[in-house]
Amino acid sequence: MDETAVVDASPFIFLSRANHLDLLHSIYGKILIPRAVAEEILAMGPYDVSAAALTNCHLSEIVPSPPIPASIRRWGLGPGESSVLALVLPNPQMIVIMDDLAGRRCADAKGLKTRGTLGIVLLARKRGLIRSARATMEELIRSGLCLSQPVLDEALRRVGE
Repeated sequence: MDETAVVDASPFIFLSRANHLDLLHSIYGKILIPRAVAEEILAMGPYDVSAAALTNCHLSEIVPSPPIPASIRRWGLGPGESSVLALVLPNPQMIVIMDDLAGRRCADAKGLKTRGTLGIVLLARKRGLIRSARATMEELIRSGLCLSQPVLDEALRRVGE
């Protein structure tokens, strides 16, 4: 629970839309959101659940987006993904929460710990924070999360569902 997570837009958006943002806060002691990610979420508009969650969330901290090192810029990622990685790069004890495949590959290449929305749900299930990973994933998929059936099936098999 003492681990710090730096969250990209898509996990925050999908978890908030499915009313499961609390899972992030139950798993991680501190949640950081770089300003570039916050701007992406807020661009959804004030009536989007995720934008409202960001402005009302006292458990997350919006932090300045750090300068992006050339080693990350070379990956051609978006500003949010780049900001998350740039914040964690000098702080490898933190974890990257990101769904973007190119961003996760960059994080892996830099030796950074990563977890996506699916990983959050699986960890929550293993820790007994939710009763059903399948039901939670179905809510996330209805909220717009794209996930192939084989990936979902394999993940659920890992938690005995």
